[in-house]
Amino acid sequence: MAEAERVGRRGRGGGGAARRAERSAVRFDTARFIERNVPNLEVLNEEALQIIEHNAETVLEEIGAAFVENPAALQRWRDAGADVSGERVRIPRGLARKLCETAPGRFTQIARNPARNVEIGGNSLVLAPVYGPPFWRDLEGGRRYATMADFETLVKLGYMSEWLHHSGGTVCEPTDVPVNKRHFDMLYAHMRLSDKPFMGSVTEPSRAVDSIEMAKILFGEDVVDQNCVMTSLININSPLTFDGVMMGALEHYAAAGQACIISPFIVGGAMAPVTVMGTLTQVLAEVLAGVAYSQLVRPGAPVIFGAFVTSIDMNSGAPTFGTPEAQLITNGAGQLARRLGLPYRSGGAFNGSKLPDAQAAYESANSLQNALLSGVNFMLHACGWLEGGLVASPEKFVLDADQLGVLHKFAQGVQTDENGQAMDALREVGPGGHFLGCAHTQANYQQAFWRSRVLDYRPFETWAEEGGKSSFELAADRVRKLLGDYQAPMLDPGTDEALRDYIARRKAEMPDAFI
Repeated sequence: MAEAERVGRRGRGGGGAARRAERSAVRFDTARFIERNVPNLEVLNEEALQIIEHNAETVLEEIGAAFVENPAALQRWRDAGADVSGERVRIPRGLARKLCETAPGRFTQIARNPARNVEIGGNSLVLAPVYGPPFWRDLEGGRRYATMADFETLVKLGYMSEWLHHSGGTVCEPTDVPVNKRHFDMLYAHMRLSDKPFMGSVTEPSRAVDSIEMAKILFGEDVVDQNCVMTSLININSPLTFDGVMMGALEHYAAAGQACIISPFIVGGAMAPVTVMGTLTQVLAEVLAGVAYSQLVRPGAPVIFGAFVTSIDMNSGAPTFGTPEAQLITNGAGQLARRLGLPYRSGGAFNGSKLPDAQAAYESANSLQNALLSGVNFMLHACGWLEGGLVASPEKFVLDADQLGVLHKFAQGVQTDENGQAMDALREVGPGGHFLGCAHTQANYQQAFWRSRVLDYRPFETWAEEGGKSSFELAADRVRKLLGDYQAPMLDPGTDEALRDYIARRKAEMPDAFI
């Protein structure tokens, strides 16, 4: 209690400095999370959905799932009525689905800037950046291991991006910081360099605890107790394995009322069957078991139905992206999530390219547009992803973030009111005229069409005279401009000091570890 009171007193200090910093900050627009006004694409009929749901329950009942190195999880399942043999948990038909009923269908994740709170579920779509790459590639330096400085660069770009709603989590893996301590620096970067919502650490259960404790310093203990302030990515070791590390992190977050994305990690043909129906059966079985377990920990804990799915090149074994099979699975999983009444996570700017080139653009565009039409509510990897998720790229980040504006515009649907019908324009111009100068165009032109802030639409001669730059080079210019304009959002000095004190104390309690 004494520590909480000390942090609270610090949090109230430095108000004058904070207000001065806020007045001098660079102002920029950030779009509100998307609310779709277009229908979802539904590829499965009622019969197919019922077959998948029946088969998923059969998998849980007959085959079961492994909860490894986690005696507490096994006991929870025993108490709930599951058949536990060793580490294998067989879940009676209907039990997992019944447990899932307490999970909310929509919830709010608050940001330290309330204007940037996001709602996850229903018709909403929240866009978050790349997650997890250990490597970095930029125009000047090429490919190398990522550093903490790179991590901070992506947080800054995410904060400055108009169409990105969420700061994300491990936007790249800073390999120059000890493994057991880097989560402190990553969380602090999200908290200090951005005021958008962010994700917590999941790489070890104690790091989830650190994430919660740091969030309590940032937001206040009462706020964290009563609100979702973090999402976290809980990957299932497909097929049908729930390891103690990820489940340990889930247990801490769920107990604290913080959101977990329960997400199978599927490479079709390697971690799941090669067919769409078979993969969807496995995805649903894994999500049912994971969401149900979160509700055993704390009924009502917010969760998100996750589906990360790629296909595989059967010649090389490499994952492939933007493929029709993965798109069908993404569509189908969205239908299954909605039938469960759960928010849905999938999609992203997926690609297997080594550079932000045509392959990257085609595959990313396929994945992004399909995710929108699949009813995704939380889209991780929405920008910055290269080389199958091994590489984060600042140029790819801004190219993708620019294209996220297309999703915003498309999701608005078709304007059907009097202005949208444009009959006054048609009457004014008549046969043989043009619409450039008519009153309707003059009233609407500024918002009528989405405009890229990166791509070049100028005539060839102008483009050539100014260097004939590729999209890679144009994106590098955009990165430099955004970083040049960047100013950190206001953070109360007392809160900042308390965060730094916590990090210093916790780091001092453990030796460095790089494995």
